[in-house]
Amino acid sequence: MTATQSASLAEQIDAAFTPISNAVNKVIFYSVDVFGVSLPLVVVWLILAAIIFTISLRFINLTGFGHAVALVFGRRTHHLKGGAGEISHFQALSSALSGTVGLGNIASVPVAIAIGGPGAVFWMIVAGFLGMSSKFAECALAVKYRRQKPDGTTLGGPMFYIEDVFARRGMKTFGKAAAIFFAVMAMGASISLFQVNQSYAQFSAVTGIDAPLTYGIIICSLVAAVILGGIKRIGLVSGILVPLMGILYLGAGLVIIALNIEALPGAIAKIFNGAFGLDAAGGGVVGALINGVKRATYSNEAGVGSSAIAHSAVKTTEPLTEGFVASLEPFIDTIVICTITALVVIVTGAYEPFLFHPPERGIEITSAAYASAFSWFPIILLVASMLFAFTTLVSWAFYGAQAAAYVFGPSKKVDIAFKLLLCAVLSLGAALSLSSIINFIDAMLFGMCIPNIIALYLLLPELKRDIAEYNRKYRTKAA
Repeated sequence: MTATQSASLAEQIDAAFTPISNAVNKVIFYSVDVFGVSLPLVVVWLILAAIIFTISLRFINLTGFGHAVALVFGRRTHHLKGGAGEISHFQALSSALSGTVGLGNIASVPVAIAIGGPGAVFWMIVAGFLGMSSKFAECALAVKYRRQKPDGTTLGGPMFYIEDVFARRGMKTFGKAAAIFFAVMAMGASISLFQVNQSYAQFSAVTGIDAPLTYGIIICSLVAAVILGGIKRIGLVSGILVPLMGILYLGAGLVIIALNIEALPGAIAKIFNGAFGLDAAGGGVVGALINGVKRATYSNEAGVGSSAIAHSAVKTTEPLTEGFVASLEPFIDTIVICTITALVVIVTGAYEPFLFHPPERGIEITSAAYASAFSWFPIILLVASMLFAFTTLVSWAFYGAQAAAYVFGPSKKVDIAFKLLLCAVLSLGAALSLSSIINFIDAMLFGMCIPNIIALYLLLPELKRDIAEYNRKYRTKAA
């Protein structure tokens, strides 16, 4: 396919999907004007839930942090032997992180800074901290309400506790409809064209090679080889690649910060000044807050319910253990990785030419920041971006397949058909530039949080009782 044919295809698909995309986006991201800044109510819905869960669960994001780390590294797990599930706590965390830690950490953080100013970073960290509680709740409940198939494999995710909690209140039909709505949204959100597109953008910029379809076909063929092997293979691959890409990306970022160490105090001052409206960048405190919260929400997906699907496959006899482990996800994804990206962009000043006029591809800002230290650093970013893209595609393909199994029934035919169809669509991602489709996918991602958070509110008293019982049995003996 020539470049002209690719452009023509992109235009045709854009024309077909734009009305649908705009309609769905308008509903999900309905906004109100706050001091001249557009505030999507779905973002308020997510951050308010995170605040309520943090307070109701008595700051479990702090009190359970040490216990979570111990569980991930296999300590104090003698009481968990013999449980259902297919993968370890570490593999479950890696699998979920591979879905949330993606090119959004590299490409979207600098755009948030360009739009909302450096102050957006402060609110991004706050939202990540609060999101740890949301993640605890949804992942613990996903394990508790998961179902086991005759072959020993598990089916899990928010759709099961959404269905159950409404059925217990005499609203079985409504609960089933809400769960199907969540699953359909998850299937749509699994079409992660953004990952293929942005990783190819960096690949093409570094290598000079112009072969979008070939790139898309190769990367999606590799994704297919992994996801067709099921969650055990996904857990194995993620357990290797996620730590590797984290070390690679964070190591390179820390080198950049070290080389610009004299600019670090000024960068921190810019973050705090911008966060509380002490400078004009990004629309003051409201602009910084909105962009920071949106960035954290897009990044760690706390309250959305997506990564609860991966966590529900963990091998454990105690559902709450996975809640503790999952709470580390926003910490690693947002508080650590997104913050490193932000500091690299700020200390190098790479965002300044784009302030109020961010580029369409945020990875350009991060690449410029890396190149400011050494001309060959974008090559490291290329490797990191390809790993980020690959692992995110793998995890979201699994999420979509689990959602398809809920809607159409858990059969091998459905599983294989969905995964192959998804990979075929994703292979076009590098050749297409379709903002309408990406807006549609983002809307479905955020649409998942509507039934998910309602169910979490209804299950909150039950979750609090489970935590009290768990603490009595285990944590009073060994924190």
